[in-house]
Amino acid sequence: MEARLNLFGTPLVAKSLGHIASASQVIMTESTLSAATQELVKLRASQINGCAYCTDMHTKDAAHAGESATRLNLVAVWREAKVFTDAERAALELTEQGSRIADTGGGVTDEAWANAAKHYDEEQLGALVSTIALINAANRLGVITRQQGGDYRPGRSA
Repeated sequence: MEARLNLFGTPLVAKSLGHIASASQVIMTESTLSAATQELVKLRASQINGCAYCTDMHTKDAAHAGESATRLNLVAVWREAKVFTDAERAALELTEQGSRIADTGGGVTDEAWANAAKHYDEEQLGALVSTIALINAANRLGVITRQQGGDYRPGRSA
């Protein structure tokens, strides 16, 4: 399978991707939401959405930042894994529900929101929701255009 479109070869699309990357970078550098949580969220959403490019990117970026192989390998089955904190579990649940909006018919449940709110302050919740929204946008670009995974080098993108 080959990519349908060179996302970075089209000036308009490259510019819009730059804005998504810039927004993500603001959250990464200015938020108190941990970088580890942000990468776990990006990885889980990318797995759910079937985005090979983003799954490759966020697995490698997280590993490069010191995340353990055990935790990265267990993100897809986080409910059954004992390596995640309660706060991370709340973030992963919010990610799943926020990424599968149409599947539930009601969006994010009040229970999932309340659980996340127990672990994160308002700024962190905003950063978490923004991270979920941004990675879902990036995933859709990647899946629609069939961006390939496997060649990403850590630190190349935000």
